[in-house]
Amino acid sequence: MNTKSDTDTAKKAGKGTQARAAGREDRESDGRAPAEVEVEVELPAPRGTGLSRRLWVEEPAIRRRMPDPVRTAAVRAVIIASLTLMQAMVAFFSTLAGSWLAFPMVLSSVGSTVVATWGVLDVWVTRQVWNQRHGVVSVPSSTARQLRRERRRARRTARAAERDGARIRRRGAGRLSEA
Repeated sequence: MNTKSDTDTAKKAGKGTQARAAGREDRESDGRAPAEVEVEVELPAPRGTGLSRRLWVEEPAIRRRMPDPVRTAAVRAVIIASLTLMQAMVAFFSTLAGSWLAFPMVLSSVGSTVVATWGVLDVWVTRQVWNQRHGVVSVPSSTARQLRRERRRARRTARAAERDGARIRRRGAGRLSEA
């Protein structure tokens, strides 16, 4: 049952949340990430106390978000693993019940286990490939590090050639002789 004070508190909380959200959008448009964003929603307190409670506090993420290909492979692996577990449960219960479905379900569970193992390996391989291509792995044998080194070397030679060309022009390009 809502009372007038509960409704007023909820309206105030909604306005405060909208104002905070607008402020957050302004900070995000500046390109600066807020250190910590707190979202407060006031809930009606027990009657007669005059206090309000926080619903939740948003905290910054501790780990960075997974790259898209890795996340896709992880979602696929979780779906396959959950289907495998469901198949195994059906196989177990149909075996207990003595159903004709037990044998086909056991066979398909074995096949699904192989597929689920492949799914987990796919996540691992996708993650390794992404790390190596995008330079996250910081070991001397990293392909990404070697590519960066080659790009740096090419930029240095291009700058040196540009400096040499400018130096030749300054010395008096266009004149055939000093005499």
